[in-house]
Amino acid sequence: MGVMPRDLKPENFLLVNRGEDSPLKATDFGVSVFIEEGKVYRDIVGSAYYVAPEVLGRSYGKDIDVWSAG
Repeated sequence: MGVMPRDLKPENFLLVNRGEDSPLKATDFGVSVFIEEGKVYRDIVGSAYYVAPEVLGRSYGKDIDVWSAG
């Protein structure tokens, strides 16, 4: 089981430190859900500039975060 953040955007990633090889951490899991394989999600969530078209169509799965990440 994994987590689907549903609101990936640059503002939701932070560097741990200022080093060149600093790890990147995801933040803001306020609208995230645990993934249920085969489930179709219908909630409209995310940020306007990064939301996948499937979200607006109210029929999506875990692939929406790939769209948001670019």
